[in-house]
Amino acid sequence: MKIVVIGGTGLIGSKTVAILRERGHEVVAASSKSGIDIITGEGLKEAMAGTATVIDLANSPSFENKAVLEFFETAGRNLLAAESAAGVRHHVALSIVNTDRTPENGYFRAKVAQEKLIEASGIPYTIIRATQFMEFISAIADAGAVGNTVKLSPGLFQPIAAEEVSALVADIALEPPRNGIVDIAGPDRAPLDEIVTRYLKAVGDPRQVVRDPDALYWGGRVEQLSLVPLGDARLGRIDLNEWLRRARAKG
Repeated sequence: MKIVVIGGTGLIGSKTVAILRERGHEVVAASSKSGIDIITGEGLKEAMAGTATVIDLANSPSFENKAVLEFFETAGRNLLAAESAAGVRHHVALSIVNTDRTPENGYFRAKVAQEKLIEASGIPYTIIRATQFMEFISAIADAGAVGNTVKLSPGLFQPIAAEEVSALVADIALEPPRNGIVDIAGPDRAPLDEIVTRYLKAVGDPRQVVRDPDALYWGGRVEQLSLVPLGDARLGRIDLNEWLRRARAKG
């Protein structure tokens, strides 16, 4: 089966491409470097020829509110139009858990706009909403840092390793379209401030985490269940300790 992975050279995309190729599929790792540009539309028609499934893992180069919205809307329209013309039978997109419950966050609003385009496209689809990746815990700490302290919400957090995101994306892409949403998450759920405290201690970062219910998460307020699945979810098996062990082993 021919599968096109948009953003196929990124953190999740490169791993997803490798998994699908190992399973015997013809996979196109699409990116602007390979002559496939979802903003200009260049190369999309050619890439979609004979394609059964498209996996959209593209991310905006800018997180500024207007720019990120324009990116996902423009990319979504171009990609879905090309898929429709080619008769693609399954559109898979990676999104964020509860992205529709944090409207003050510009990035989340842009992902909601992307999801609405998919739902209205008429193409059979599956939207995969993931919790935050473990690979970004350090960036979360940096975003909440004020001097030697890190202010973070006690809202629940359930991070997932990128390699398990890729594996789950590959699995779901090979299943029949859901015409709905699948949530994926890591195996452990705990307050955000506690998980970041564990991470900083493990990597030898001396900064102290301060629990602050008013601390923002990428510009949005965090409620108790904002960052975790509200219902059933497919769970990874790699917890934070195991992820840290593997990260150390890789050097």
